[in-house]
Amino acid sequence: MKLPFESYNPAWKTMFEGLKEELSEMLLVLSPRIEHIGSTSVDGLSAKPIIDIMIGVSDYRDLDKVPILLNNGSYVYYEKYNEDMPYRRFFVRLTANAKELGLMEVIGKEDDIPEQMHDHSLRMAHVHVIPTDSEHWLRHIAFRDYLRAHPAIVQEYQTLKERLTQQEWKDGNDYNAGKDVFLKREEQNALRWYKESEE
Repeated sequence: MKLPFESYNPAWKTMFEGLKEELSEMLLVLSPRIEHIGSTSVDGLSAKPIIDIMIGVSDYRDLDKVPILLNNGSYVYYEKYNEDMPYRRFFVRLTANAKELGLMEVIGKEDDIPEQMHDHSLRMAHVHVIPTDSEHWLRHIAFRDYLRAHPAIVQEYQTLKERLTQQEWKDGNDYNAGKDVFLKREEQNALRWYKESEE
């Protein structure tokens, strides 16, 4: 499959703000921190038109409260990913109610991911829930802020993404693996830069 890839769209910020308001209300009891991350959060960077949202919780034990609170039919919970990434809970915010689309609301540990879930036109956002005191939270925030402050790195990333999106991929995870070398290198640079800027 070829993944959707669009030029930067200022409307992505507006979409994030609307989703942030929705999530803030649904997760009010947890007092979460909600951040726009990923390529759609960086001015000028082309991306899949799916908003990446990172929700920070203050306590690791709060992770398992989130699936219950986001159970409104529009969020699909990937319980399947918890074993490989126990520090994170992952959701896809659909463009419509899961049942209306014929989809399950929870993809369990033993479930295969339905083929329809690979249709990116049904996805509005990817939601990653992570404790704010984890290295993974810091890594995402540092990389986003680093890109925003370094236009030359954004251009290098843009060129890589343009090349990769011309290829056929099994799914989004397969595509992400194609960016792995660049991301690992620049995430390390971003962490150093971020820590220095915080001093």
